[in-house]
Amino acid sequence: MIEQSHLPPPLSIANEELLEEGEVIVIVDDFADIVGLLEDFLHQQGFATVAAGSADALRRQLGMHKVALALLDIGLPDADGIKLLPELKQHDRDLAVIMLTAVTDLQTALACLRLGADDYLAKPVHFTDLLATLRRVLEKRRLTIRNRQYQQQIEQANFRLQFAHQLAMKMNTAYLSMVELDEILHAILAGITAEEGLQFNRAFLALFNEAGDVLEGRLAIGPGNREDGSRIWRDLREQELGLRDLFVRIQRNETAMDTEVNRIVRALRVDALDADNLLIRAVRNRQSINVVDGRSEYPVPLELVGLLQEDSFVVVPLYSPSRALGVIIADHFVNRAQIDEERILALEGFAGQASLAIEHCRLYVDMQRKIKELEEITSELQKNKDLLVEAERYSALGHMAAQLAHSIRNPITAIGGTARLLSRKIDNKEWLRFLGMMAGEAEKIEKTLEDLFSFVDQVKPEREKIRLIPLIHKSLLLHLAAIKAQGIKKILLLPETDPLIDADPRLIQQALVHLIRNSVEAMPQGGELFIEVVLEEAQVKILIRDSGTGGTNLRHATDPFYTTKLVGTGMGLTLVKRIVEDHGGRLTLDNRQQGGVRATVLLPRVVE
Repeated sequence: MIEQSHLPPPLSIANEELLEEGEVIVIVDDFADIVGLLEDFLHQQGFATVAAGSADALRRQLGMHKVALALLDIGLPDADGIKLLPELKQHDRDLAVIMLTAVTDLQTALACLRLGADDYLAKPVHFTDLLATLRRVLEKRRLTIRNRQYQQQIEQANFRLQFAHQLAMKMNTAYLSMVELDEILHAILAGITAEEGLQFNRAFLALFNEAGDVLEGRLAIGPGNREDGSRIWRDLREQELGLRDLFVRIQRNETAMDTEVNRIVRALRVDALDADNLLIRAVRNRQSINVVDGRSEYPVPLELVGLLQEDSFVVVPLYSPSRALGVIIADHFVNRAQIDEERILALEGFAGQASLAIEHCRLYVDMQRKIKELEEITSELQKNKDLLVEAERYSALGHMAAQLAHSIRNPITAIGGTARLLSRKIDNKEWLRFLGMMAGEAEKIEKTLEDLFSFVDQVKPEREKIRLIPLIHKSLLLHLAAIKAQGIKKILLLPETDPLIDADPRLIQQALVHLIRNSVEAMPQGGELFIEVVLEEAQVKILIRDSGTGGTNLRHATDPFYTTKLVGTGMGLTLVKRIVEDHGGRLTLDNRQQGGVRATVLLPRVVE
């Protein structure tokens, strides 16, 4: 029998908060009248209910509904309600149970409580007592669930703090190489998908290439299909791995990296100029974008949805103060859970760590590259510090001597010959003495001129079989400071096969240095320097092009002492031409239609 009485005042949690959407209370009793009274009363209080007249009916209701609480009669036609308690608790640890019985026995009540019942009511039940007990039990259940959720959130927050601390320590205690960067990025993706972390099912990382013109997929973690999704992190959880263990597994490449997600991420490639692309928008606007059912505030590319095989995901940008770095894409591919704002904010925290790691690594790599370049420049300058000065001085003196010899020899020969001729026709001793002096001095000058001609003789190249491309790199290094200072962009178009030539390495490098220097000097306000090597069957072609103002009279550019510069002797190209021709090659200069000058050097090639 059910007795009516006054209702208690409301407790701390309202009725609508005691049950979540879709949750119901099941009334388990084989008396239909009692079930009907209880259903009417609970409906009046705003609780959704279902009924079961037996243990089998209860099991069916548990399979059909999300049951929050069971009002369970001990005496059922097909089972003992007390013996059902372990089964109910095993089915759902959050299922609350209030036992109903006409037997007011203390031992029975204690047995029910020991087996997991939350409370015990003896029939006849007062509505007042029923509602108070029901609310108390549901409130306790709700608080227990919330406490567990809060505990999980605290654990996840603690995990993220420890994770961020470990990453920060690693980045602060050592500079990052590309290998170390991959380890850290793997760790970040693992933290995004870990049970203790953000619990995303999959995470993808895409970065801009070194030139910054293409966004390329780099790393991914997660299941390749939904069937395997729950297995990966469950296995890690069963092994009770801590954060340090996770780092160790990542360093040993033992994380669950499915080949399918890596195939997906490697296929991801977006032009940086595609400003309408969702990924480019996210990173340029520095804005996270949540895609739900294939829709967001911006158009969602169908090819991206097809590639991910998922229409709900979040895109979080990676950036440093000075540049865009890439994006992280995360989804709930397996459980299809909704991505809420809180999870996106937490993901942005992981993205911040990833951005720091990437920027740290790039700065370190740039620093290492610059140090290496400086070391190479220092080494080359040390080895070739007198190369340009000596070459220019020798060439200038040689051609000056040639011109002097050519300009003075004929007059001196005429003066000496005339003096000797006159001395045979004159008898005056005084005049003969002077004519003899003139002839003698003219002979001395002629001897000096012979010595000058000997000085002008070209030194033959000391040839050996050498590789060409290293000489080009070394010659370029000598001008690297000027190239950077003038804002010149250097473009090297070199073949995969390094050609072999029979040449004097010192003289060939000297020629290349002169040609590159001329191009650099032609672009004081910046431009583009192209160095291209083309392999032909019997020769190798070296093209050095600039985007400068061009030459005014290239036909005379290789003539001795011809120059349009305010400083210099004008012997550089003359020297280059002589060196190239001494090696059996040919030098040509021509103006480009796009502006600037192109120098073409043809050298015989040693066929391997």
